Amino acid sequence: MEPAEEQIDVAVIGAGPAGTAAAITLARAGIDVTVFDKATFPRDKTCGDGLTTLALRQLEQLGLDPADVASWIDVTDCFVTSPSGVSIHLPLPPASDGRFAAVTTRLDLDAALVDLARKEGATVVEGAGLTAAREESNAVVLRIGADGADEREVRARWVVAADGMWSPTRRALGLAEPGYRGEWHAFRQYVGNVGERAATELHVMFEADIVPGYFWSFPLPGRRANIGFGIQRGGKVPVGDMGPLWEDLLARPHIRDLLGPDVTPEAPHRAWPIPARIDTAVTSTPRVLFTGDAVAACDVMTGEGIGQALLTGVRAAESIRDRAAVGDVATHYHRTVTEELVADHRMSQLLVRALQHRKGARAAIRVAGATPWTRRNFARWLFEDSPRGIAFTPSRWHRGALSGPGAYRS
Repeated sequence: MEPAEEQIDVAVIGAGPAGTAAAITLARAGIDVTVFDKATFPRDKTCGDGLTTLALRQLEQLGLDPADVASWIDVTDCFVTSPSGVSIHLPLPPASDGRFAAVTTRLDLDAALVDLARKEGATVVEGAGLTAAREESNAVVLRIGADGADEREVRARWVVAADGMWSPTRRALGLAEPGYRGEWHAFRQYVGNVGERAATELHVMFEADIVPGYFWSFPLPGRRANIGFGIQRGGKVPVGDMGPLWEDLLARPHIRDLLGPDVTPEAPHRAWPIPARIDTAVTSTPRVLFTGDAVAACDVMTGEGIGQALLTGVRAAESIRDRAAVGDVATHYHRTVTEELVADHRMSQLLVRALQHRKGARAAIRVAGATPWTRRNFARWLFEDSPRGIAFTPSRWHRGALSGPGAYRS
């Protein structure tokens, strides 16, 4: 590389939830931050589009107003179906207690977060991805451009890598793991003209031939829905068979009944891998902090990753903000991520083992639906209202840890 021409405090690679959360947090602290993304916004991102309580609380703290997200829809009714076809209703708390689950397209959510980052003072450069990187003792030298055209060199004191599972930053620094394809693989398709239930209710169906994977139907405004399914990589269903399996799933009577007779596809289905190995992933180098999918932070049981992306982005920014002068940014970030996510990850791994078998899935759903109390509290727990690994993390033991209000409580 030639000598860098530009110098900034923090470069964020990637303008998804992790990157924008980091940029918003840094900009509010008065730190010079520039976000680079190879895409231009709004842009679609293949995802289930579900927002857990973890994600909602992070968005609230960042100051994102749901009114600024066109496709936002709150969810209060969740239905979970066992492999034997038994369905239970899991009601979430009333709106007066706040929001506990919502759905919005990533097209709208990510664009709103980019707008908020700019409003807070961050510089966002679109159509400019990372093509090379070199870490030095006191900075990281980055080459930024679009397919080799109009490249620029930037010297950043710190880098937040929020650039996805196949992180170009990780690859440029020689930290990529050859052959890694994630722990899960998922299909997603947007459909319209869905029936009344699919238009308003959130459904999770543990189909007998794909457990611990599941089929989902998440509502969107305008009688639309995000539907899809996920499978465990290396499990009973080969990834290469997902296409035919998708057609088979859509033809099953209970799924057809849910979606309604007039359902129409709005676009072809899309597939994507889900990285969920936060317990073994490299979280940082001395001056680069990996966040979101770049640190494999997705939930290993549900595949959800938006809340974890937002959380890791905020924690990376806070580590730079609070620990740069002390000199232990990377160490502090690693410790924080470990304390907040690894125990939950390991608990989810245990639950996945139970769900791998039909009997385990049936038993779990039977217990969840036993009483009104179990139905209500299982719904909150399922949507990460309380940390799954709380039993292993005494620092979280405090009054209200399992029953706090949701986000955006009026």
